[in-house]
Amino acid sequence: MKGKNQKRVTVLILAALLLTGCAQKETGQETGQDAGEEKSGVLSSFTATDLEDNEVSQEILADYDLTLVNVWATFCGPCLREMPSLGELAAEYQPQGVNIIGIVSDTLTSEGELDEDQVDLARDLVEETKAEYTHLLPSQDLFGLLGQIYAVPTTFFVDSEGNQVGDTYMQSMSKEELSELIESHLAQVQG
Repeated sequence: MKGKNQKRVTVLILAALLLTGCAQKETGQETGQDAGEEKSGVLSSFTATDLEDNEVSQEILADYDLTLVNVWATFCGPCLREMPSLGELAAEYQPQGVNIIGIVSDTLTSEGELDEDQVDLARDLVEETKAEYTHLLPSQDLFGLLGQIYAVPTTFFVDSEGNQVGDTYMQSMSKEELSELIESHLAQVQG
């Protein structure tokens, strides 16, 4: 019973953090680390399920020099507005060793179970926005990361081993802004 209550509290805290609304323009934040700490391991070990019910692990990162991770919610207009650009960028940058992954943050019930109606809505939104890249659903392994994100959309980058590269960006961005960040972070990891 204690584990179930702990899981429920974690889910409620995550839901409260995410329901604070979509992000305003803020940059320079680091996901999961204090300023000055080495940025590493943010996604170095995890398992989750994607919107197609496939199990996904950190191995999804291994074949890419850089992965852009975009945390979004079905209720977030700015998230949905940037998803078509992310879909275009996923296709454009894949040959250069860049991957894009979405994490759908609002698909759990208060009991910590997947809400199938929300998952279906997320699938519909991905199709409507042509965001044709992998979208992960929250899992136990991702709760720690998601618990530190207080606004959506939130975007950050990781290398092939799941180590964070650069800062975390809590804002919706244009295709041009995203492209500039990809170029900058790609140069950093390929350096």
